[in-house]
Amino acid sequence: MTAPVLPADVEERFAAARQIADAVLFEGYVLYPYRASAAKNRLRWQFGVLVPPGYGVDRAEHAYQRTECLVEPRGADARLAVELRFLRTRRRTVQRAAEDGTFGPAEALELRDRRLVPWDEGVEERVVVDVPVADLRGDGIEHPFSLAAADDEEAVHEDGVLVGRLLYRRERVEGVIRLSATEVPGPYAALRLSAVVANTSAWAPHDGAERDDALAHSLISAHVLLGLAPGSFVSVTDPPEWAMAAVAECRNEHCWPVLVDGPGRDDVMLASPIILEDRPQVAPESPGVLYDATEIDEILALRTAALTDEEKREARGTDARAGAVVDLADSLPPEVLDRLHGAVRALREVTDTRAAATERPETPWWDPGGDPHVDPETDHVVVDGVHVAAGSRVVLRPGQRRTDAQDAFLHGRTALVEAVLHDVDGAVHVAVTVDGDPGADLWRAQGRFRYFQPDEIAPVPEAAG
Repeated sequence: MTAPVLPADVEERFAAARQIADAVLFEGYVLYPYRASAAKNRLRWQFGVLVPPGYGVDRAEHAYQRTECLVEPRGADARLAVELRFLRTRRRTVQRAAEDGTFGPAEALELRDRRLVPWDEGVEERVVVDVPVADLRGDGIEHPFSLAAADDEEAVHEDGVLVGRLLYRRERVEGVIRLSATEVPGPYAALRLSAVVANTSAWAPHDGAERDDALAHSLISAHVLLGLAPGSFVSVTDPPEWAMAAVAECRNEHCWPVLVDGPGRDDVMLASPIILEDRPQVAPESPGVLYDATEIDEILALRTAALTDEEKREARGTDARAGAVVDLADSLPPEVLDRLHGAVRALREVTDTRAAATERPETPWWDPGGDPHVDPETDHVVVDGVHVAAGSRVVLRPGQRRTDAQDAFLHGRTALVEAVLHDVDGAVHVAVTVDGDPGADLWRAQGRFRYFQPDEIAPVPEAAG
């Protein structure tokens, strides 16, 4: 296949989205403790695996993924750019050099800085399509692709002496991208876009075949970047009211599309096998790729740095990416580790929003969600005939339905009402800070309170009188 090429403007927009797409591509690629011998690294490739259709029958594996969403192209010359990204396995075997210049199979090559063992590496692959939106109407288009089998080898030297070699094998992988678009009924110039990626490899399992054999012919961590120019995508997660019915009819199988462009733009979408929110972001505190987004970076970095020298040596020989994680953990300065510890986003968001509210008093910090009739700072609830609202003083009387034993210590304590909130089910919650609590100012700054229902409080005697 020729090298994939996208128009310069599309390439620029996709480049920004690939930071998120890369996190999807390599999620779970190799897990702590980053050694091939670790049990958790023996069953790999859990997300977005599209296996050959002959293998997926009667197994919990899929040969295709389907993305459907609404698009609003602007003008007859609108184009859709598609970039399919996936990993392709490259199986590595190890051979030791003999004195006569021949090579024989080996379980491992023991070097000073690493221990080389058999391993399946992941090679990044891209397939791109750039097509006029007008060509997608009706039956749409099909774009088949084929990646040929390939063999490579790498000599291994130590101190200038040939000690062995690594053999690499990539199997043939075939697939197809199917794109089509149909008009959405109604006054809006919207289309329902369908993008299907399917593995069409002819490989079929033989007697004794295992999942690893099928993975060699699979598309792994497969996901799709979609770009529209000029035009925009409609959020599938939070569609506007006019699009809700049409979005509900979209079929998304084995992936989920989310907007991944910057604020104020909606011309790039990522169809991911891992469910994300619209416009996801990589944590700015993260020092680098650790291949496990479900872990806490600080803990993972500290545990990796604490591996023994022998464990690090094996990790470095398992995979170049695993070795990079070990080197990263060993090189993190104290200030970077401090940055990973105790980042409180809620505090930052409340502070930022309150600062904005200072400049624009009409914007409350609590965000009413567009409902002008709900205002926790002015709403009230009637308790024992008294209107209780923000600024009121109450006595706490936790009920028996409370399961936290510490609530009993609050019985009879007085508190300041910070807000009265109504939830979507019609229940009322009174947010308070307890009198005499030395952390009250900190909780208030973070927007964190204790919550009681109206039958669990009473106006203080002065207010009742």
